[in-house]
Amino acid sequence: MLITGKCHCGNISWSLDWPAEAPDISARACGCTFCIKHGGVWTSKRGATLNVSVRDSATSSKYVFGTKTATFHVCSRCGAVPFVSSEIANRLYAVVNVNTFEGVAQSSVRIARSNFEGEDVESRLSRRALNWIDSVHIEEDRSVGYAKAGG
Repeated sequence: MLITGKCHCGNISWSLDWPAEAPDISARACGCTFCIKHGGVWTSKRGATLNVSVRDSATSSKYVFGTKTATFHVCSRCGAVPFVSSEIANRLYAVVNVNTFEGVAQSSVRIARSNFEGEDVESRLSRRALNWIDSVHIEEDRSVGYAKAGG
């Protein structure tokens, strides 16, 4: 099943080839201060393929904090955080924010609270390598400009 999503303004969009016909999506509402403040509710599925398109990389930013093992991809235009990536052993992994889904019934998403405070870096990276999306492709375009809204 193909799931799509994007930030509010559409600068960062993604498609996720979810390896199931009818998705039963487990999501984690992270308890860290960044995710609480930005509405981060993350999902991933091993064996899925994530394709990300950033229309104008000049209007997106990357935020890293804490253990410096994850990169939060933030749209500078609208402030949404559609996905997070983590490079582990020269391979890119990711999770997507269910709050950026397009056309997916919320009834197919099961949200549970999570808190990874106190988890050591090795355990964190091992958990991600087992559970995060393991086929991630990001395409960024620096040549696209946007017209200002309202003329």
